[in-house]
Amino acid sequence: MAVIKQLNGWQLYLISGAVILFVGGLCTLFIVRAYRAGAEIGMDKKILKRAITSSATFSVLPSVSILLGVIALSGTLGIPLPWLRLSVIGALHYETSVADIAARSIGLSGLNAAEMTLRAFTTIGLLMTVGIIWGMLLTIFGLKKYLSKLQKPKSGSRSFGDTAMTAMFIGLISAYLGSYIGTFTSTGNYMPLIVLVVSALVMAVFVYFVERKKMEWLENFSIAASMLVGMTAAVLVGIWV
Repeated sequence: MAVIKQLNGWQLYLISGAVILFVGGLCTLFIVRAYRAGAEIGMDKKILKRAITSSATFSVLPSVSILLGVIALSGTLGIPLPWLRLSVIGALHYETSVADIAARSIGLSGLNAAEMTLRAFTTIGLLMTVGIIWGMLLTIFGLKKYLSKLQKPKSGSRSFGDTAMTAMFIGLISAYLGSYIGTFTSTGNYMPLIVLVVSALVMAVFVYFVERKKMEWLENFSIAASMLVGMTAAVLVGIWV
């Protein structure tokens, strides 16, 4: 518990808060400049204000999944680091999986608060940072050329971007599914598989309403709802079993 108190120290809150405020300030600056640019080219100010309001509204509920990620990681890594990561550049599925991989690679049983040390925290934080920083660097030096390939149709039907995203998604799901099956066969722990199935079913329901019923606005809540229902299923199964 002493380590967790250190990871929630005011110094880390100060550093994380400063970075988040800086990024928030940049976002505000871009919003103001975009609004002024729209007004200068003759766009209706009512439409601009409506766009800002609707964007803010549809950003709140989808961010619930990000909040869940902060809560899930805060028990072992403290609040400041997950708060910083998931507020600025981190992705929910990346942060949780890489943190767990890093913890296991240095001899911990996983993201276990009782086993956490300052050295383990430093290693986990470093690996999470090194693993995700390449997106920014590659964007700076190669985004323009990459976008031209993404938008160029291949064989008259699908673009490179569609194919790449589909391939990456299938690869990611396959890796997680293989890991969960391996965990079940080696330790008998079936909880990850139950959460996977329940979350997939919830996501399938959302996909049905989005694609078949043309309720596109539901897409903003699909991830958060899938996570919440999956976590609830894990709790209920744990209680019953």
